[in-house]
Amino acid sequence: MFKLGRNDLCWCQSGRKYKKCHSSFDSRLEEYARRGAVIPSHRIIKNAEQIEGIRESCKVNIAVLDYISERIKEGISTEEIDRWVYEQTTRLHGIPAPLNYEGFPKSVCTSVNDQVCHGIPSPDVILQEGDIINVDVSTIYNGYFSDSSRMFCIGQVSEEKKRLVEVTRQSLDIGLQQVRPWGFLGDMGQAIHDFAKQNGYTVVKEIGGHGVGLEFHEDPWVSYVSRQGTEMLMVPGMIFTIEPMINMGSDEIFTDEEDGWTVYTADGKPSAQWEIQVLVTEDGYEIMSY
Repeated sequence: MFKLGRNDLCWCQSGRKYKKCHSSFDSRLEEYARRGAVIPSHRIIKNAEQIEGIRESCKVNIAVLDYISERIKEGISTEEIDRWVYEQTTRLHGIPAPLNYEGFPKSVCTSVNDQVCHGIPSPDVILQEGDIINVDVSTIYNGYFSDSSRMFCIGQVSEEKKRLVEVTRQSLDIGLQQVRPWGFLGDMGQAIHDFAKQNGYTVVKEIGGHGVGLEFHEDPWVSYVSRQGTEMLMVPGMIFTIEPMINMGSDEIFTDEEDGWTVYTADGKPSAQWEIQVLVTEDGYEIMSY
């Protein structure tokens, strides 16, 4: 934290004096810090202009996923999904955030069945009846980032897979019940973890959610195996993803050594993930992308 005079302009770039803007907010943060809480830095907290820019990016992200939802089916390749994402994102004047990100070669992640995340689209991967697939779309629009994903059941899916997909979707609602200003990320993490365990599933430990908006991946890192009252304090203006990866079997995973990206369940059993992008507000939350 840096100190401002009461009559200085606020650090949030609102144009208002500090005493009438974030002075009491910072005092509250400092009190939590004295109690030993992990508090967010100012750079994590988005101002009104940034939030509006991120909302516009989210509109593109949602539109692209809606387009996929209307067309995904048995017999198409994941390469075709990648083409749809690129074409629709650029048509709406956006940029696919994954493309060339740290060497990732495609515009979207497509993770099928036992692929946990970061699956690389391929003309050789043809969706078959009974598959489940996560399509993870991330967008840059006017310099702002958005990120969300959806699960799709292809044709007639087994009851086991269908239940996994649905419980994973429900876990987002369970987590959202814990998203509130001056609560802790660990409140959400424990709620999701407990819910998954109660339904006989496991939650991936090594990969979690993240802050997003001004960059693709920002602080905080968001765990879904955390404990109530721990992790970073949630405050108004924070934006992060909720995206638990829930496995039907073991929580153990491994990364494909050949492509360096695709993450699989160690036991070959299916995994599911839904992702939403959430803003912490003064009285709760706003779902920005889904």
